[in-house]
Amino acid sequence: MDRKEFLKKGAIVGALTTLGASCTKIDNSIAAPSIISQRHYKWKMVTTWAPNFPVVGEGCNRLAQWIKEMSDGRLDIRVYGGGELVPPLEGFEAVSSGAVEMSHGASYYWAGIQPAFQFFTSIPFGMNAQQMNAWLDFGGGKELWAQLYEKYNIRPFMAGNTGVQMGGWFNRKIESMADFKGLKMRMPGLGGKVLQKAGGTAVLSPGSELYTNLERGVIDATEWIGPYHDYLKGFHQIAKYYYYPGWHEPGSVLEVIINKRSYESLPKDLQAIIEAACYRSNQTMLSEFEAKNNQYLKKIRAETDVEILPFPSDVLRQLKLYAEEIYEDMASQDEWSNKVYHSFKSFKKDITEWSYIAEGKFYSDIQ
Repeated sequence: MDRKEFLKKGAIVGALTTLGASCTKIDNSIAAPSIISQRHYKWKMVTTWAPNFPVVGEGCNRLAQWIKEMSDGRLDIRVYGGGELVPPLEGFEAVSSGAVEMSHGASYYWAGIQPAFQFFTSIPFGMNAQQMNAWLDFGGGKELWAQLYEKYNIRPFMAGNTGVQMGGWFNRKIESMADFKGLKMRMPGLGGKVLQKAGGTAVLSPGSELYTNLERGVIDATEWIGPYHDYLKGFHQIAKYYYYPGWHEPGSVLEVIINKRSYESLPKDLQAIIEAACYRSNQTMLSEFEAKNNQYLKKIRAETDVEILPFPSDVLRQLKLYAEEIYEDMASQDEWSNKVYHSFKSFKKDITEWSYIAEGKFYSDIQ
């Protein structure tokens, strides 16, 4: 069965399942509204990550296990790594059609469907993990996210965060904006558009090819995630300079997306269990990233001659100006991008002031 046949068949099965589930729900509400249904559900979760990929892939496995345990086995989710059931970047389509019930990934992977999706993961010079959680939960972001995804028959949930990433591995120093001229760097998404405005070339390479491409000079630089995953990739063996901060992804939200009809067919307690498990995953993944990045940054310092350097302040300021030009252009061309961007921008402005008062001086002057 090819991928299109699989998606088509899944959509038909999903619709029939929903019809049957809705009839059962009406029956139960009449016969015994106070009794929790003991019906068992078997779901599929596809992901954008390689099977058992450290932290995020492993986190998907944990999420499925938590849901199974909390539901006493009533909701059993089988996790598929990217490419095992559907291609890594087609989870949104598979969930929307009902071919599978859920997926784990990041909203900026679906930017080709709707540019505004990118704001719900991370944008260059956006908000950190703590601030993204605040915007989504209490700043109106979650409501916009739900409204936008509902158009595609999907319910979104926060289910992880990478925290602030590193700025990347380079084989040339970045001392001024001139050093971006002609720079070939693996950087997807909006970060890649900023790089292009700076005179560089954004190269799209899968993670499996990054080491070889950097080693052979196909690219001059690459960003990946943070010290833990970067160390596992071995970039410290072939690159001279490791730059910070990760201006392109300061707090990347990872998501669980669920087919809306499938979700609404569940009893209320199972819906609540999914939401609770996603919140747990959101915090657990961030905590694991923080702990392991801390540990592996020390390893890079201790075991290598790599220079760990900050981007110059004037470089960051100019890159930020380029990013803002891109956002304003997006907002002028698309109604949803305009709506989401202005919510994001307004919340960021206010919370940045609070964050500086609450934490900025603490880190800069006391630590």
